[in-house]
Amino acid sequence: MKEIKSILKLYKAFENSKEKCAIAQVVRVEESSYRREGARMLVFESGIFEGGISGGCLEGDALQRSQIAILKQQPSIVTYDTSKEKEIGVGLGCNGIIDVLISPISEDAEVMTMLQKCIDERGEHIIATITALNTEVPGVVLGRSFYYNAASVSLDECSHEGLRSFCLNKISEVLEKKKSRTFHYESEGFNASIFIELIPPQFHLAIYGDNYDVYPIIEMAQLMDWELSLVGNIQKLKKEKLQSVTNLYPKELEARPSIDERTAIILMAHDYKTDYENMALLTKTNAPYIASLGPRKRFDKMITEFKSNGIEFSKDEQQRIFAPCGLEIGANTPEEIALSLFSEILSVFTGNNGGMLRLKEGPIHER
Repeated sequence: MKEIKSILKLYKAFENSKEKCAIAQVVRVEESSYRREGARMLVFESGIFEGGISGGCLEGDALQRSQIAILKQQPSIVTYDTSKEKEIGVGLGCNGIIDVLISPISEDAEVMTMLQKCIDERGEHIIATITALNTEVPGVVLGRSFYYNAASVSLDECSHEGLRSFCLNKISEVLEKKKSRTFHYESEGFNASIFIELIPPQFHLAIYGDNYDVYPIIEMAQLMDWELSLVGNIQKLKKEKLQSVTNLYPKELEARPSIDERTAIILMAHDYKTDYENMALLTKTNAPYIASLGPRKRFDKMITEFKSNGIEFSKDEQQRIFAPCGLEIGANTPEEIALSLFSEILSVFTGNNGGMLRLKEGPIHER
């Protein structure tokens, strides 16, 4: 989401310049690649760009090819095989095959409107993009993108009935598995490949605390471009440190953050009663991660008190509570603890165990 925001920011900055531009996007990866499907870079004809499709080994070539696409006003697919000796990217960490779709931005900037919608409306978004065709049909051309309207369960502007029906069926699969994929459509001599991209909402972090140790967490959330909410004594905190906090909730008022499946919660009031009360309420939300800062014996005391008050956590609730919280990396300072917490949160969101990669069997990324 951070990359999409940066791309949109640059696009708007050049909006009045009339300078033409294109988007280069990774749409297929085989074997190893620094960036995965969905990675983008926006390129202007002057050579200014934002975003990235690799770790730096492909951007220069993609920039030149994007400028050619802008000049010709024609989209194209470029395949980079970085496993070959003379291919771009050798020795720079890549060892796979990467398809990059390069598409000039049309005058109506449909794709930019779609990306803006992904930013403006919190929720899961789907963009289906044509990445290969054996022949053009009305309304279906290489590089054309269609936005999935979840409210009406329709694919906006897709006039080809067979392709539309096919995509809607595959979109259900992508939403269920939470993974973008390329699918191949064939019907009566018409063949097409469609990259169905799932763009999830921004990660959201809700902090319940107001001591000085919230500052490194706020800074880390800003670096990661996570939406950030804070509940606490706002007057107690330094205003200049709260500029990146999206939502501030004074603890004396009733309003509280909106919690969803992409929200992580950290209870760090350093006040047992406050953390106890917040824990009782927040375990009833659907947040996949609820952290309680402090030693194990503090949380054990909390569990004992819950039981004495007739409160029993379900198995699902127990799995979502992390106490003690954070990965075991030897963290001591507030900054190190923030790093430990964010690492654990990301591992929970992505379904990984947070271990050392050198001990992992198989590829780093799921293929």
